[in-house]
Amino acid sequence: MSIPLAYIGVIIIWSTTPLAILWSSEGVGFLFGVTSRMVIGAVLALVVAALLGAGMKWHRKALLAYMAAGIGIYGGMLCGYWSVQFIPSGWLSLIFGLSPLITGVMARYWLEDEQLTLTKLTGMLIAIVGLGVIFAHGVEMDSSMLFGIAGVLLAVTIHSASGVWVKRINADVPAIVMTSGGLALAAPLFLITWLVMGNELPSELSVRAVGAIGYLALFGSVLGFALYFYVLRHVQATKVALITLITPVIALTLGSLLNSEPITFEVVTGTTLILSGLTLFQFGGHMVKIRTVFQRL
Repeated sequence: MSIPLAYIGVIIIWSTTPLAILWSSEGVGFLFGVTSRMVIGAVLALVVAALLGAGMKWHRKALLAYMAAGIGIYGGMLCGYWSVQFIPSGWLSLIFGLSPLITGVMARYWLEDEQLTLTKLTGMLIAIVGLGVIFAHGVEMDSSMLFGIAGVLLAVTIHSASGVWVKRINADVPAIVMTSGGLALAAPLFLITWLVMGNELPSELSVRAVGAIGYLALFGSVLGFALYFYVLRHVQATKVALITLITPVIALTLGSLLNSEPITFEVVTGTTLILSGLTLFQFGGHMVKIRTVFQRL
């Protein structure tokens, strides 16, 4: 598979996921939405893996990778679904845009990646200021948004740690097998959580909720995770996280057009600062090198 095409696929899926998460929980609760998605996704992933002739691997590294992926899926998705009750869906993708920063810090110590230079630290500071603008705006609109923002930040941290952990383990397994293993571990955890919380099956489901759950199970879980793990296997973890530079803009636009979510001046300002900081974090060093070359010429 072409890595650029896999990148584009992940961008499209991740851009549409926040709004689909919101719709999948309408009238049924966030736990039913995420649990049904993960159970269906796990079954589909195992079926697809079998049809493709990619059998599950059971060596030590593979099992560790499944555990790392499953914990990331469970923790990240549970926090994300819970949080979207309190914030506009586009904010989910926007705050997830901070994953390159968190991934970069973790990769620095776990993967021995590039050093955290002054340029990278400056980019991190700018992005944090942007998050602060969004945070302050959320307080002004509704204090409950604080819970949503905090929940997404926790989801980002878990997601980033999982990605770096999977990269560090470096298990030699196909992407669809990695997806199947991660979902097979995460799905029972969601079922247990749903049962422990005393939830019951909903008496009725709207067409939009059913469609959103189906879309998230097939594309968001199976195809999305398979493409993500495929890209993660072939490139640096920090470069995989760069996908989140693009998805917030698309997700905010979709939320505004399809769900009437407001895009205020503060949101635009915070988004601009976050994306500017992320761009400086990743590409600032290259810009300095290019400028130095031209100065020498």
